Amino acid sequence: MSYISSAAPKAEAKAAPSNVPQPPLYDARALTQNGQLAQIHLDGQLYTLRITKAGKLILTK
Repeated sequence: MSYISSAAPKAEAKAAPSNVPQPPLYDARALTQNGQLAQIHLDGQLYTLRITKAGKLILTK
């Protein structure tokens, strides 16, 4: 997958060697649609991703 964002990233990541697969990168603000919460479903479980006022991420079940 590619980077999902409504804005350009602020810092460029170092380029990895071409033979090393990179994990998908998601913008937390895009996941929350510029809010504070997003729900994530995994293997029948529902998780909540929260952005705090301090800009930290919390993932809860």
